[in-house]
Amino acid sequence: MELFDSIFIIVIIMFSAVIHEVMHGVAADKLGDPTARYAGRLTLNPIKHLDPFGSVMLPVILALTHSPILFGWAKPVPYNPYNLTKSPKWGEAIVAGAGPASNFAIALIAAVFVRANFFSSELDSVLFLIVVINIMLGIFNLIPIPPLDGSKVLSALLPYGLARTYDELRARLEYNPFMGMGLVLIVILLLGGAFGNLVYSVARLLAGM
Repeated sequence: MELFDSIFIIVIIMFSAVIHEVMHGVAADKLGDPTARYAGRLTLNPIKHLDPFGSVMLPVILALTHSPILFGWAKPVPYNPYNLTKSPKWGEAIVAGAGPASNFAIALIAAVFVRANFFSSELDSVLFLIVVINIMLGIFNLIPIPPLDGSKVLSALLPYGLARTYDELRARLEYNPFMGMGLVLIVILLLGGAFGNLVYSVARLLAGM
């Protein structure tokens, strides 16, 4: 049963990550940039999006080691920020925020079904797992460390002077993504347990459990 649970967790992470990336492309397309559409990335076909490490290997490792944090990622959907003509100031933040927003939406929908008691307790457990994983993915991606989505959202929210300084740091970390992900891993190691507790508390509150 433990193996089945791990496989199911991996599948949820994979498809949640795919939806996350597709919504980046959808938001960019709505704001004037068709790059993702031309690249064939506005599809829920997982083959178009899966990253061998972020979508498969990492979730497998986290699930099998009973990590307090469960996350993963799909291949980033390409977009050109200079094409976001319908919202030049907020475009990048909207595109970045669309991914985590989709995870929160999935979590909310699953939580509604849990609260409504439409299904058996076994299926409610599955739905609650969907709530937990998507809350975790949404919050995790909003951490303001490049290359995570939160870095672009924070940049749009900061005052002009602070935003310029932050963007310089963001550019360096995006140029060397291993440095940014290294910082993210440090955050996970230091705050993993507390982060997991926060996610489960939010998930229980939403699902009424």
